[in-house]
Amino acid sequence: MNIRKTSKNLGEIAEGKTRETIGKVLGNKSMERKGKFEKVMGKAKYELERRKHQFRH
Repeated sequence: MNIRKTSKNLGEIAEGKTRETIGKVLGNKSMERKGKFEKVMGKAKYELERRKHQFRH
């Protein structure tokens, strides 16, 4: 797997979790939703890269 893309996607997952948690603590539904979305997108991109790597090898 491309390490740059992998670390970017894992960072996106972590950032989404953080934003979601802060949104929950502050009671900010918008921030919580954005965090969930960012986390899901990071996971999807990570899985896509993982599957591409498996397919190639």
